[in-house]
Amino acid sequence: MLTVFLCFTFNIRFHLDLTLLSIAIVFPLVFTIRGSFRRREKALEHLSQFRAALKTMYYFANSSNNLSEEEKTEISNILIEISDQSMEHLKNNKESTEALDNITDKVQAFVLSKSDVMSGRLKDRIFRFMNDLHESLENLHAINTHRTPISLKAYCLVFIYIFPLVYAPTIIRDLATENTPSVTYFVVILTEFILISLYNIQDQLEYPFDDYGLDDIKLDGFKMNR
Repeated sequence: MLTVFLCFTFNIRFHLDLTLLSIAIVFPLVFTIRGSFRRREKALEHLSQFRAALKTMYYFANSSNNLSEEEKTEISNILIEISDQSMEHLKNNKESTEALDNITDKVQAFVLSKSDVMSGRLKDRIFRFMNDLHESLENLHAINTHRTPISLKAYCLVFIYIFPLVYAPTIIRDLATENTPSVTYFVVILTEFILISLYNIQDQLEYPFDDYGLDDIKLDGFKMNR
């Protein structure tokens, strides 16, 4: 609005082909939105694999005839703790994985402590699905900490704020003979609103786990005991 007001006040108007400038803004925005959406879809796949591995280990442990009820409860509580702490880790956007590593190590400690009563087949199955669990967790942590290029986002934001400085004088010149100032204000504000809205959509998709946004992943639906 200030840009349009200054252009009217000081009669600043010129003609500039906006095609190149539009490509310089819209193309990077679409690229970053697509990249963020793909990261979100991959996160859904890894979350499904994560829960599937937890549930499968739970079924194997609880179907064993060699484990007592107390031991089955112990391993079940460990798996539930892994599930809850992993979801909390993602929701809070934590970069350190020390707490998660300590929790997942409890599964190995449990298996080693019960090696005299657990069959070799059961131990192999648990460790095989622990591999799936670790793989999904590492992928989720990578998605959570490594985002789309920050420099590209900064580039888009800078050009979005520069755009009215070039767009307003061009609109005033092109519509000067037939428009009113209110129409010019409306066109410039609408265009800028579209650009900043696209930027905000990308920014929301960039953080799919923080439960702040319409398109965020509902992490509670991927907990083991949902």
